[in-house]
Amino acid sequence: MAASATVDEPTRRDFLFIATGAVGVVGAGFAVWPLINQMSPDATTLAAASTEIDISNIAEGQIVTVKWRGKPVFISHRTAAEIEAARAVPVSELPDPATDQSRVQKPEWLIVIGICTHLGCVPLTNDGPFQGGYFCPCHGSVYDTSGRIRQGPAPYNLAVPPYAFTSDTKVTIG
Repeated sequence: MAASATVDEPTRRDFLFIATGAVGVVGAGFAVWPLINQMSPDATTLAAASTEIDISNIAEGQIVTVKWRGKPVFISHRTAAEIEAARAVPVSELPDPATDQSRVQKPEWLIVIGICTHLGCVPLTNDGPFQGGYFCPCHGSVYDTSGRIRQGPAPYNLAVPPYAFTSDTKVTIG
């Protein structure tokens, strides 16, 4: 006795099920794509994500304020005396302990976000008891030449934004 194998041939109904499913998947893709795409930031937001600054015109001892993501950023070209004073501070005396070396990539350049960590005021540059430091007039917070909190109600040091030196005269923030 020979066993006969029956092979089911695809029918028109099978083809219609597969075609309907494929059209449904493509249609769902077209419907979902705009929803996913609208979550991406637009070109102006991406452009503001990083800022390139030419630091060649910043004189030694000068602090320049630039804008990054709507926030003031202080770029300080520190003198040798300011660097030495910042490094001489015992870390144990600081309310928010951090070494000067951990806050800078190059000793002569300090880059910090210029927003007081107490209530969000903008500190004054080259002001306060520390030469080359920062003073917040709102509530009296005092920061040294490394942007570290030394006196006042601010709980933390001035924040250091992500940055990189792209050359000897250019720095990119963000």
